[in-house]
Amino acid sequence: MDQSVLLSLVIIVALGALAQWVGWALRVPSILLLLVFGFISGPVMGWVDPDRLLGPLLLPFVSMAVALILFEGGMTLRFSEIRGVGNVVGRLVTLGAVVTWALATLAANWTIGLDWEPAILLGAILTVTGPTVVLPLLRQIKPTGHVGAILKWEGIVIDPIGALLAVLVFELITGPVKSDSVGFFAVALLKTVVVGGGLGLTFAGLLVWAIRRYWIPDYLQTAVALMLVVVSLGVANHLQHESGLLAVTVMGIALANQRYADVESILEFKENLRVFLLSAVFILLSARVRIADLQAIGIETLAFVGLLILFVRPVSVWISTLGSSMPWREKILLSWMAPRGIVAAAVTSVFALALEKSGAPQARLLVPLMFVTIVGTVVVYGLTGSRVARALKLSDANPQGMLIVGASPFALAFANLIKSLGLRVLVVDTNRDLVRRAQMDGLQAYNGSIIGEGIEERLDLAGIGYLLAMTPNEEVNVLAVGHFSRRMARSNVYQLPGGDGQASGRSELDPRLNGRLLFRKDATYAALMQWWGEGGSLKKTRLSKTFTYNDFLVQNGHAAMLLAVIRDDKRVVLASVDQPIEPQADQTIIVLLAPGLAGSGAPAQAESPSTEERN
Repeated sequence: MDQSVLLSLVIIVALGALAQWVGWALRVPSILLLLVFGFISGPVMGWVDPDRLLGPLLLPFVSMAVALILFEGGMTLRFSEIRGVGNVVGRLVTLGAVVTWALATLAANWTIGLDWEPAILLGAILTVTGPTVVLPLLRQIKPTGHVGAILKWEGIVIDPIGALLAVLVFELITGPVKSDSVGFFAVALLKTVVVGGGLGLTFAGLLVWAIRRYWIPDYLQTAVALMLVVVSLGVANHLQHESGLLAVTVMGIALANQRYADVESILEFKENLRVFLLSAVFILLSARVRIADLQAIGIETLAFVGLLILFVRPVSVWISTLGSSMPWREKILLSWMAPRGIVAAAVTSVFALALEKSGAPQARLLVPLMFVTIVGTVVVYGLTGSRVARALKLSDANPQGMLIVGASPFALAFANLIKSLGLRVLVVDTNRDLVRRAQMDGLQAYNGSIIGEGIEERLDLAGIGYLLAMTPNEEVNVLAVGHFSRRMARSNVYQLPGGDGQASGRSELDPRLNGRLLFRKDATYAALMQWWGEGGSLKKTRLSKTFTYNDFLVQNGHAAMLLAVIRDDKRVVLASVDQPIEPQADQTIIVLLAPGLAGSGAPAQAESPSTEERN
């Protein structure tokens, strides 16, 4: 084996994972780091040469990776997300795409001086945004309202449409002159919709049919789904050029919205695969950029990117949302979010290479132009998106609200205390009487099962960042944690300890399925209810330099258990078995006071005190 090839592959995987982790740690868009790492590893350091590494397999690999990413994106699209704003999504990917195409073409010709043919092609490519950049930014911004769902749908659906548009434009400008260009576009579009849409629905139906009849064992479902995605891509592209991306997108959407077979395990694997593929593809494509080409880029390119951000996108959104009921704040945020990603980079690479071979003089400018556009849009939207969303009051970048599962008297008292601090609380329980009591207390409460199908779609989770599973049923607590750990960070899902001080307790559930243990080891449901029944109360107290946590313990005879700390910035720190809390001055502590706690002596920091209020 050529060791240099192996070393290049190792570098790609290592840099990809590092970029994702550093982006998460520093709260910056990981895509920006992937582009930078790819550029450094390629033209700057010479560690990775994608064309030598993969040769003719490079672009097919990119195409297959994009297809898998779009399929995974399609599986996250639920029609219920866009109920009431589906017409806006439809206009954005049709009328909005045409407006973007026209204005981007004019901007490329006017600012950069591209000839009309490459300018029209570049404008067509720039109609795409894509899940590879939109989804990470949405994860960072956490927009409220309909904006997140609209951007997600637009980013995934526009990719096959934009890619098809670019292919048709390329064929028009490089092939023989066609007198009936409109007819050519119409026929090609119809064939793509029929072939791509039809095959996508067919393969989705085949997979669901096979799963329902138990023809595919659980451990092979993901492998078979992966095989069908790749086959649908190949067959669709063979029957109609560039209809494969539409096929895999439709297949993903169809699987996500059917109710005949459970496909959650497939989606979970695809999410992990997407992170790996996204990292590898971005590093490969940015490593292909040549320094000499970037040196040819001047101030006019920055002006072009500025026009895309400040003029083209806002006009496109304004025209697409005319007559809609969208609030003006959501329209502004929608106008401030159109980053370009993998599909734009991949399609540009393919067409630029073909145009260079045909002798087009400006073909070599397309790749560096797109590279600068991707970097520029990701930098601007990534660094300002959260600020704009917060200024418009449309962001839950760091939600501190709590979803409390279980409406016991103690849980309701705790929920009311959290609510009194200005944080959002939502209570869920299957007991109608307990839910009614919670609502009478002024709490938002939902009567239903936390593990019921479609529960996340029925709950308004805006502002919710923590899950506290506090039911008497240990299995339900574990299942609730598992269900919501994919939506929230796993570090933010908690459950009461079981009967033996462990998460699973008597139920002997796999401990790897558990969330973090709330409060302290002996704070089981039975113990909490006993302490509460003995006259326990909750108290919140503001600490200061003159009244410390130790002073509070002494004052209350150590008959206290620390439940949570609220910092000055409203961030919540919940007490847990694995995270000892050391309350500081100018923090608010929430404590359970109960006579039964006095017997345990002065608790260690991991099993600390509280403050007062009884319902």
